[in-house]
Amino acid sequence: MRKYGLGFVTDEQIFSHVRETVEKYRYHIDLREFNKNLIDPIKLTFDASVYHQTIRQTIASECGRQIDKTNTNHIGYFHQNIFRLAGNGWEVPKNGADGGFDVTNHGRHIFCEVKNKHNTMNSAAAKNTYIKMQSKILEDDKAVCYLVEAIAAKSQDAPWGITIDAKNYRHERIRRISMDKFYGIVFGKSTAFAQLCKALPAILADVIAEGNVAPSTNTVFDELAAISPDILKSLYLLSFKTYEGFGDF
Repeated sequence: MRKYGLGFVTDEQIFSHVRETVEKYRYHIDLREFNKNLIDPIKLTFDASVYHQTIRQTIASECGRQIDKTNTNHIGYFHQNIFRLAGNGWEVPKNGADGGFDVTNHGRHIFCEVKNKHNTMNSAAAKNTYIKMQSKILEDDKAVCYLVEAIAAKSQDAPWGITIDAKNYRHERIRRISMDKFYGIVFGKSTAFAQLCKALPAILADVIAEGNVAPSTNTVFDELAAISPDILKSLYLLSFKTYEGFGDF
């Protein structure tokens, strides 16, 4: 194994963590997965026409979008679970445990929610998260709660201001922090996140060279063709087969 020179985690630890993330990546999609949330054939018809695509090209794009959405969630696993490697009281509780926080350090009274991107929470989710943090600082008068954003609008560690039910809230111990600043708190090195990003291509190259990438498979087209040779018709029957008039579509 080559030397990655991070210092705040060992070469073996970061290699294993990246490998676990790669192994979680999604490589396969079939018709059941494709239609898990009910495909909208009308939108796909519009997309094909507006973007001058064949319906097969549009379906392929939708398959790619679904796979990408799953893989984005796995990047969340990467961001969150790296803090297991920090030691010194840092923990990543199981879902729903420890008050529902993603990362905790009880010795330092730190409780965190980790997000991939600064704009991924809608207003209801932001409200619920803030209320959860308010409860924590009322319960523990030493607690500091962080909303940790991997991709923040800017590097920051500042009080999180929010409007809930037309009232403005802001508290010094409920904070919004970018990933670089949070790495500095966890690992004690202000440039730790930048070092990881710089080393990541080499780590991924080593993981992939080890043979941890499965071949991609997509059976959606074959399964649609089994419904009808007309792929567009198959899409409509997939979603509307119980609707009036679609028996003769």
